[in-house]
Amino acid sequence: MDIYIPIILLFILFLLNIPIAFSLIASSMYYFLFINDSIPVSLVMQRFISTVSSFPLLAIPFFIMVGSIMNYAGISRNLLAFADSLIGHRVGGLAHVNVLLSTLMGGISGSANADAAMQSKILAPEMTKRGYDLPFTAAVTAASSSISPVIPPGINLIIFALLANVSVHSMFIAGYVPAFMMAASLMITIAFISKKRKYKPSRVHPASGRERLSYFGKAVPALLIPFGIILGMRFGLFTPTEAGAIAVLLCSIIGFAIYRELKIHHFAAILRETIQGTSSVMFIIIGAMVFGYYMTLEQIPQNVASMLISLTDDKNVLLLIINILLIVVGMFIEGGAAMIILTPLLLPAVLNLGVNPVHFGIIIIVNIMIGGVTPPFGSMMFTVCSILKVRMVDFVREAAPLLAALFTVLMILTYFEGLVMFLPNLFK
Repeated sequence: MDIYIPIILLFILFLLNIPIAFSLIASSMYYFLFINDSIPVSLVMQRFISTVSSFPLLAIPFFIMVGSIMNYAGISRNLLAFADSLIGHRVGGLAHVNVLLSTLMGGISGSANADAAMQSKILAPEMTKRGYDLPFTAAVTAASSSISPVIPPGINLIIFALLANVSVHSMFIAGYVPAFMMAASLMITIAFISKKRKYKPSRVHPASGRERLSYFGKAVPALLIPFGIILGMRFGLFTPTEAGAIAVLLCSIIGFAIYRELKIHHFAAILRETIQGTSSVMFIIIGAMVFGYYMTLEQIPQNVASMLISLTDDKNVLLLIINILLIVVGMFIEGGAAMIILTPLLLPAVLNLGVNPVHFGIIIIVNIMIGGVTPPFGSMMFTVCSILKVRMVDFVREAAPLLAALFTVLMILTYFEGLVMFLPNLFK
């Protein structure tokens, strides 16, 4: 029973609101200091160092930097104008634009919280000015931000690929269909709500073909970034890690030479934001890897896999159980940390029943993104509510139909593997 004390301690620390990285490290060190003292602490410290010596992890700071550059380079403004020209004339037009902008920006920012914060500052004030209820605005902003990390180059896609030892390229390709399904489900739900509440479109008349073409031309450089990354990896021009550096270069060129909004003095703030974002992510990864070392030594993943398989040998029932588990965990633990902790535990069980690891990765990522919008501790919910000064109870009421739409998509993705694997199989 002693071997499970670090897991119990971990959840106690979470509930006490201790930062995730510190909770993981403290729980791990309790095991190595008081339960299994046969392993020298110096060997454990080597784990800390070796964890961050992984070459593929270099992709993380590069893609975080891409998201920061995007905010200074005029990319978001041009994508917003393009999205509005496409769908701003519909009932509830700005709410639709909110979802579409998250989808268009997903391949560039790759961060749900960054997307939620940006749209809370840029688009949400305009929505409330046009008559949208503030809690509804907050709910749409948070729900739409769940799309961003599912579209490459989402950081969670990279982390899962490293944890599960699968191709980053396959994970990137697999994200497109689920992300577009999430966007479509949210827009259908928004259309019903907007029609019922008589929310006005953001423009009286549809944009002309010439106007849309003009906005599209301005947005093309930004839209080509994710596709350029995918194609470059597909044809072996660069690795996923090198793709991060390429993305930084492309965003910088677009900001300097095309949109002309990125300035040299912006890079002080960009580097500061990159260092802060990278350090927090890497610290969590270090803690999770050391915690995973403890679980591996005690064969906890194998035990959990055996327990799950003993409950059922039906793949569909097992996936349902795992989805329920992930939803519950996602309500209390930040998504990235939940994925890092649970992937090594759950992956052996699903692989044993023939689930494709790439398919399972998408299930986990979509699930934890939904968790980020779900009370009581959803990170995007907190981000949006704090910026827009919305009460959580009002947010939950407005977010309920949007969450129902996302849950429906999750179930479809879970049980129709072909939807997820179609593009990865096509571009092997």
